Amino acid sequence: MSWFKRQGSNIHTDKPKEMPEGVWIKVPTTGETVHRRELVENNWVDPGSGYHFSIGSDEYFEIIFDDSKYEEFGQHIMPTDPLEFSDRKKYNERLVETQQKTGLTDAVRVGKGKINGLDLVVACMDFRFIGGSMGSVVGERLAIAIDTARDTKSPLLIISKSGGARMMESVLSLMQMAKTSAKLARLSEDGVPYISLMTDPTTGGVTASYAMLGDFNIAEPGALIGFAGPRVIRQTIGRDLPDGFQTSEYLLEHGFLDFIIPRTKLKRRLTRLLKLLQNKYNEK
Repeated sequence: MSWFKRQGSNIHTDKPKEMPEGVWIKVPTTGETVHRRELVENNWVDPGSGYHFSIGSDEYFEIIFDDSKYEEFGQHIMPTDPLEFSDRKKYNERLVETQQKTGLTDAVRVGKGKINGLDLVVACMDFRFIGGSMGSVVGERLAIAIDTARDTKSPLLIISKSGGARMMESVLSLMQMAKTSAKLARLSEDGVPYISLMTDPTTGGVTASYAMLGDFNIAEPGALIGFAGPRVIRQTIGRDLPDGFQTSEYLLEHGFLDFIIPRTKLKRRLTRLLKLLQNKYNEK
């Protein structure tokens, strides 16, 4: 008996061993934990369940661009508070706090680089900045992305992750829907391909404008995509919604998407698509 006590005392600890914060991450859909390193190596996709964790523009640029090299545009365009809006706090204060917290200047970033040797312009929204909401700066930076694609005859990829229009800018935000749609129409007239990638979530005015205007509309698995949220729609029509309503899988089944691409295969599948498009436009 004393032997077991001694052995037990050698391995017993009154205080649990400390683990660095964020090393083990819980998967929301399964409740299991995955090591952060494993998620990073797998583009923030759970190897077991395929659950796609939310990531920002830095991670998408790293996934897409060769050697994470790209030239960034539009960073000089900064948000202002033309309406002097205030709800729980002043809009200009919210902007400063969000910029300091996230290191972002607004909810979209634009970069031009190469994907497996092919030129590509990417505009990537970032949900960390006021829910990825579309304000005047987002509209102007997207315009710069579209113009850059037109000028250089480079395909355009817009990655949407947004709660919709930015209420703090009211009609100025809604105007960006028409602005970006008109710019994309000119891009199409010039024969430059536009691919729209919708991630979780893509909602509101973003869905009602540029997110659904791609030559190819694609999405990540399990993404919420729609104009209004399920709760609002249910209250409006007064009936229950179909299972999986507004998921990327539901939209694919009903013809609103061309295909779904897991993030782990994103770069390879985009490259294949761009090569097909390149061959098509070179034939003209």
